Amino acid sequence: MNTTIAERAVTANTQININELADIREVEINPALPQEERMKSYLRQIKNPRLYRCGDMIVRVSFAETGATLGDRLKQYLLSGQGLAL
Repeated sequence: MNTTIAERAVTANTQININELADIREVEINPALPQEERMKSYLRQIKNPRLYRCGDMIVRVSFAETGATLGDRLKQYLLSGQGLAL
């Protein structure tokens, strides 16, 4: 299995070089492409969707193992009233 430098850094719990991470602000997706091609394009550009940067900030995505889906959490958020101001 191939791993990126960023994935190895997270696994090894070492420092991450922000300059080696893709900047999500530079990702461009062509909305005219079919969904699968848009996803492939995103993954090619971002390289690691769990670890990237936004300017000078490192973004590390992780999920708790609760069994709840993203849809469950979004529904809970919207029903709580917090998401109504969106």
